[in-house]
Amino acid sequence: MAQTFDLVIIGAGAAGLMCAATAGYQGRSVLVIDHANKAGKKILMSGGGRCNFTNLSSTPANFFSQNPNFCISALKRYTPENFLELVERHSIEYVEKAAGQLFCADSSKDILELLLTECEWAGAEVRLNTKVDKVELAGDSVKLSTSSGQISAAKLVIASGGLSIPTMGASSFGYDIAKQFGLDIVETSAALVPFVLTSQWKDRLQPLAGVSADVEVSVGKGSYREPMLITHRGLSGPAMLQASSWWKPGDALSINLLPDLELSDVLMELRDYQAIRQVGGWLAEYLPKRLAQAIVEWEGLVDASFADLSNKRIQSLQKSLNAWQLKPAGTEGWRTAEVTMGGVSTANISQKNFEVKGIPQLAFIGEVLDVTGELGGHNFQWAWASAVACGQGE
Repeated sequence: MAQTFDLVIIGAGAAGLMCAATAGYQGRSVLVIDHANKAGKKILMSGGGRCNFTNLSSTPANFFSQNPNFCISALKRYTPENFLELVERHSIEYVEKAAGQLFCADSSKDILELLLTECEWAGAEVRLNTKVDKVELAGDSVKLSTSSGQISAAKLVIASGGLSIPTMGASSFGYDIAKQFGLDIVETSAALVPFVLTSQWKDRLQPLAGVSADVEVSVGKGSYREPMLITHRGLSGPAMLQASSWWKPGDALSINLLPDLELSDVLMELRDYQAIRQVGGWLAEYLPKRLAQAIVEWEGLVDASFADLSNKRIQSLQKSLNAWQLKPAGTEGWRTAEVTMGGVSTANISQKNFEVKGIPQLAFIGEVLDVTGELGGHNFQWAWASAVACGQGE
């Protein structure tokens, strides 16, 4: 005999748990199932273990999608302030790191505990270690064959996330279900992910591993002023993670190492008025010493003073500092990507309640959809907003 629920949600992550609590408070019987042995694994590791749970400045402009208007309705109906009110209701202490980016003051566990508590209060059941073998429509309901038996639902919600960080249990499950029911998949790629470098740049930069600098990076139509971190494998830090969402194989990054200085004038003035000053010493006032030293070595300017610089050398140095062109070999891929770009096409998904048009028994929410946020709490805000819109079931 199949167990019967009003709503079955596949995925015990941010979107799935939020949707379950919302629907439970509507008086519906709700079951969340997940193949993992723990709920919210990605929540726990997010934000360096502190969970950047929203961004007060989150708007539709912070999201990528083939249909950029799709996210507008849900984001308007459930705002960052709405989720912050829930956080405060649970007496969770939080801090604002960068502008608008809210993190737990203590641990990501606080957000997961909030979601599980809300599910408990709403009467929603969370069932882990449960594998789904088959999904099929049965009249006005959906039937699931699972490792814990047959389950019947008036509506099935797919909140299984994307492909990022497979060690956390990520899989193509949501996309497979979408294809089964005739939905298109927008090509997926790893996003918010560090870059790896060609052997030439890797050899040059490896000795600088651990060095960080505030830069402006541009690629495609994207431009970000954020910290960059040099690693043993390549380039990371917020600037590079943001740039990865725009980057395509073969693209070069344009990195402004001194975004507050327009060097064409500055370098000429230094040659005219501080000619005996060493280039490396001046540069070390603006960049970490190891990076400054490396740049003068690359430019052949070790021990050079500004008096030694011809106009051509000044132009070369300016380009290296204000528009360093670097073509990555690729990214670190799914292993370390924070999110998945692309996903289930929104073309046949309702903006109102996230049901599949023509198949009201099926809905998709969160990261599995072709809606991807920038770094800084936007993807969590999308999880909350899409989950609430679906859970309210209007």
